[in-house]
Amino acid sequence: MSTVNQAYEDAKGNIISALKGCTKKEKVAYYDTWAKTYDEDVLAVDYRAPSLAANLISSHFSGDRETAVVLDLACGTGLVAKQMKKHGFRKFVGVDGSEAMLKLAKETGLYQELKQSMLGEDPLPVQQDSCDVVMIVGAMSAYTKVPVSLVREMCKALKPGGYICISTRDAPGNKEFKAALEYELKQDEAEGLITCVEFNHVKEYELGVLEEEPGYISGLVYLYKKL
Repeated sequence: MSTVNQAYEDAKGNIISALKGCTKKEKVAYYDTWAKTYDEDVLAVDYRAPSLAANLISSHFSGDRETAVVLDLACGTGLVAKQMKKHGFRKFVGVDGSEAMLKLAKETGLYQELKQSMLGEDPLPVQQDSCDVVMIVGAMSAYTKVPVSLVREMCKALKPGGYICISTRDAPGNKEFKAALEYELKQDEAEGLITCVEFNHVKEYELGVLEEEPGYISGLVYLYKKL
């Protein structure tokens, strides 16, 4: 087996373990053990969500990027902040449930603040109307236990005119969650909280790891603006 194939097989096992159904606390405990090989594993499955989300925000953001506050939810090891830095953003606040992931994020030197919090259970540990961009990349899906109700919390954290960016898998096991997420976004839009800026359906989002996901799976990246 080639080195590339072996890396994919190793990553596949870890990612399947992360996707398995269990409680939110059990998931966080798994991410604590997975943190040390997380970056290598997502690279092995060509996980493109961080760069896709950063590119989308960059194409619309017209403010001062050096002073804009970016709230990176489920920040993990800091992959999203690394991509956003390429586009000129410099101020990052990271939130994650995993202490081990936050430790690695701290080592990047990109974050001004890092906070441990269970998304969807605890209130977001930031002030209202304090952020220019709020992102949650790859962590809202049927597998993660992060509820769609978090979108309203994200809205509260944003300054008027700020951006929300969300990505999720477009795979068989995520269909119901995708529908619930899009319903929540439409409800929030109908209530005048946010407006859709752009929605991207990406055919090659990442390599699938489940039996029903041969080859690349597609993904969805949503960008909304707070009114």
